Amino acid sequence: MSLSPFASRLPQMTRRESLKLFGLMVAGAAVPGLAACTSTPETGTAALQNATPQAGHWPTTDIQPIVLKGYGKDPNLIIPPTSPWPKTLSEAQLQLVARISNVLVPAENGQPGALEIGAPHVVDEWISAPYSGQQRDRDTILRLLIWLDDEAILLHSEPFSALDNARQMVILNTIAFGTEDAPVEFHPPAQAFNRLRTLILAAYFCSVPGSKEIGYMGNVAIAGDYPGPTKEAMDHLDDVLASLGLAEYAYTPVGG
Repeated sequence: MSLSPFASRLPQMTRRESLKLFGLMVAGAAVPGLAACTSTPETGTAALQNATPQAGHWPTTDIQPIVLKGYGKDPNLIIPPTSPWPKTLSEAQLQLVARISNVLVPAENGQPGALEIGAPHVVDEWISAPYSGQQRDRDTILRLLIWLDDEAILLHSEPFSALDNARQMVILNTIAFGTEDAPVEFHPPAQAFNRLRTLILAAYFCSVPGSKEIGYMGNVAIAGDYPGPTKEAMDHLDDVLASLGLAEYAYTPVGG
C-alpha cells in the first residue's frame, strides 16, 4: 500500500450523484461481502522504525446518532427530494476519508480511482443517512477518524492529514490487514478500518469506471433469436440439480 499524491480539493459531486451511488450500495448484496485486502504490509522506512503506533486509546467520545426521517416505506420516486438529509462529515473528516480512498484505489493508467469517482462524498452520504445500519457505521467510522488523528498526535504531535506519506502509512499498515495481523489492542481500529474500506470499495465498484473494471456490462441487446445459456452453464445446472436429487426437473429442449 502506498499513498499517491492528490489534490487537496475533493472532486465536486452533486447530491443526486452521491445518492445514486448510495442507493446502489443499499440495493447491492455485495456491500457486506467485499473481501478485505490480504497482501502483506509494507515495512516503514528506517527513520520511522522506532515510531511504533500507540495502544489502548480507542475513542470513547459520545457520538450522537442522526435522528431524522428517511425516505419512508413509500418514497416518492417520481420527484425525489434533492436533499433527504444533511451530510455531516466536517471538511477535515472528508479530507481524511479522501486520503484513505486514494490509498485503497488510486488513479492508474488513465483510470479514475476512488477519490476521482467521489467515494468520500458517498461515505459521507452513507454515514449521514438516518437508518439503523448506516448509523452503526457512522459510530464506527467517526471513531476511526478520531483514532487516526489521536494516533498521529501521540506519535508525531500533528494530526494524521498533516503527516507525510511515509508516516501515514506506518499508522495505516498497523490496522489495514485485519485483526489476525494486528496486536489485540489494535483490533477495534482494524475492524473499523475494514468497514470503511468496504464502503469505499463498494462506492467505487458501483460507479461506472469501477463496474467496467470488473467486467460488468449491464443489459446488452441481442440481435435475432435469443441463443440461450451456454452448454457449460447448462451442464453446471444439470450437475447441481442431480446433486439435489432433482435431475427429473432438468431442462430438456423441445424435440430432444
